[in-house]
Amino acid sequence: MSVPDGFTLAPGEGKPIGDQVTLKVGDIHTPNLLAVECRFGPGFDVGAHIHDTHEEVFYVLEGEVELFAFNPKERTSEPGSWTQWESADGDRAYRATPGSVMYVPKGCPHAFRNPGKKPMRFLLVATPAGHEHYQQAIADLMAAPPTEEEELRRAVEVIRQEHHTEQLTPVVRSIDDLLS
Repeated sequence: MSVPDGFTLAPGEGKPIGDQVTLKVGDIHTPNLLAVECRFGPGFDVGAHIHDTHEEVFYVLEGEVELFAFNPKERTSEPGSWTQWESADGDRAYRATPGSVMYVPKGCPHAFRNPGKKPMRFLLVATPAGHEHYQQAIADLMAAPPTEEEELRRAVEVIRQEHHTEQLTPVVRSIDDLLS
């Protein structure tokens, strides 16, 4: 049995998924692992959510990332409300800097946002591979979103259901969304 060759990528290389995510390793390479580099501007908040089918590890490369990975004592659904959630053990959202790591088991509520004034960047590693298809579907939708907010919400919900993701609080795309 022959063993496949590995590969290396230089900084900036990989397959773009929209304008914020770059695929480094995915199911085109292996069914076992996903690695994407993510870059998000100030104010971006992915919203609290749960994945039923995979685990994730976040490694902060640049900037500040506020994040959490625990079951909260009480959930609220307003935009950004997850930043005030608390676990039964008293854990709260954590402001991570370069070198920080967050592990998320499948089924665990989690979120991240950019609380700073500069872009942030992290490496997301997940198992198994395949989550890149969810990211691509969302990026494709956001590249040409429906004009009606309700239609956009329904389209995003369909994508999430297809990819075993439950959204608990809304996504906030930028600091401008927070101000409007």
